[in-house]
Amino acid sequence: MSNSSLPSLRLVVMAKAPLPGYAKTRLIPALGEQGAASLAERLLQQTLMEAVKADLGPVELHVTPDSLHPFWQTLALPRGVTLHNQTQGDLGQRLWQAANTYQVAGQGLLLLGTDCPALTAARLRKAAVALKNADAVMYPAKDGGYTLLGLKRVHWRLFEDISWSTEVVAQQTLERLQECAMLCRCLEVLPDIDEPEDLQFLPCAWGVSQAES
Repeated sequence: MSNSSLPSLRLVVMAKAPLPGYAKTRLIPALGEQGAASLAERLLQQTLMEAVKADLGPVELHVTPDSLHPFWQTLALPRGVTLHNQTQGDLGQRLWQAANTYQVAGQGLLLLGTDCPALTAARLRKAAVALKNADAVMYPAKDGGYTLLGLKRVHWRLFEDISWSTEVVAQQTLERLQECAMLCRCLEVLPDIDEPEDLQFLPCAWGVSQAES
C-alpha cells in the first residue's frame, strides 16, 4: 500500500534527554551510567529515523528537560522533525498535553516513546493502516505497557488514573478506550528496552548485551 493512500498523521515522540544518570537508569547495573545514556541516545536516533522514514506526516519530538537544555540545542534532528517541550506533571498529563496541544481537527496521531527499536517504519505504517478502520490502534509491550498508541481522536480520559510504569498500563488504557466508546485494534506485542534482561531484544548489529556490565 502506498503512503499516499494512508491518512496524514502526527507522529508524537516522547523523549527524555539521554544523559548519564538521567536516562535508562534501570540499565545502569548492566551498562553503567554512560553506557545506559549512550544506548538511550541510539534508541532516540533510531526512533526518529524510523518515524521520518515512515513518511506518514509531521514528526514532533516532545522532550524533557526543557528544549533549551544544551543536549537538545546541539542535537542534529532529522529534516522535518520539530522540537517541543513536555509539560509538567505525571506521565498521563504530559501525554495528554503532547497529544492535544498541536492537534489539527480531524487529524489522527501516533504516540510513541523511544524504548522500542522494533517500531520500524514498516510497523508504523502498519499502525496507520489499522487506524483507517478503528478509532485507536495499539502495539502492546511485553511488560504490560504499550509501545505505541494511535488515535483518531484524543480524550483526556485515556491518560487519567493510569498506573504508569506497571504491568497494567495497556489493560487500563484499553478499558479507558472502551469507556470512551473507541474501538481499538491491537497489533503484535513488542519489547521495550527498560531492564537488563531486555537487552536481548536489541538488534544484533548494535552489539550491546548485559555481558558488557
